[in-house]
Amino acid sequence: QGISREPGSRWTEPGCQSCTCQGGRVLCDTVSCSVPCSHPLPAPAGGCCPTCTGCLHEGVARAEGDVFSPSDGNCTVCVCLAGNVSCLSPECPPGSCPSPSPADCCSCNPEKCNFRGRTYAHGARFSLDGDDCTTCVCQGGEVECSFTPCPMLDCPQHQWHLGPGQCCSTCRDPPAPAGCFLDDNGVEFPVGQIWSPGDPCELCICQADGSVSCQRTDCVETCPYPIRIPGQCCPDCSAGCTYMGRIFSNNETFPSALDPCLSCICLVR
Repeated sequence: QGISREPGSRWTEPGCQSCTCQGGRVLCDTVSCSVPCSHPLPAPAGGCCPTCTGCLHEGVARAEGDVFSPSDGNCTVCVCLAGNVSCLSPECPPGSCPSPSPADCCSCNPEKCNFRGRTYAHGARFSLDGDDCTTCVCQGGEVECSFTPCPMLDCPQHQWHLGPGQCCSTCRDPPAPAGCFLDDNGVEFPVGQIWSPGDPCELCICQADGSVSCQRTDCVETCPYPIRIPGQCCPDCSAGCTYMGRIFSNNETFPSALDPCLSCICLVR
């Protein structure tokens, strides 16, 4: 259309067409409008998309923050906020009569309740004498009573406990465990018992809550030729030496298996 466009440039053509210049070609598509409000204003002159800077309600344009009453009135008040119209109507108590006057939408006084020799205002909540587990409410001259709701318990039913004067049951503390029961072999150990589960380098203890706590022993070899004793976790450097498959006592001399001209001695280091 006689106008030079730079590669990658984007512009809008009449008819709300969004165009871009790519590789010497002009690609156009209809502008897609995202309207994040319920009562947008029509697109302004020269624009393509509706705007949420005001509200269009029942064919009437409202400015941002405008407070108004709809055409049918009835004490309803509406406000325009970010393109959305929110309306509030008065809630009249039962037995009241809505008034046509905006200054007094609910003109009648709600009916009071007479219950067991006492008078309660509309909406009042109270408990029965000596029964805190029942809650009553006065609604337009009528009293409705219901039991106080109890929370759900996360313990089995045989652990439920209802104490004196309580409305809801609570969880009874489970009995303290007498020991640790091992499911793998059926052995039960008393609290405080220490044992090895088969590995001499691992020791376990039965805790007071019935759980088992195990810990491994880290061996630090302080000599190159220690003696390994069956059933003992760590090698023994003080009992002698293990050399070429043989065990020698401390200070014992012996010929080297690699060179008969060499004499070796087992020393504690």
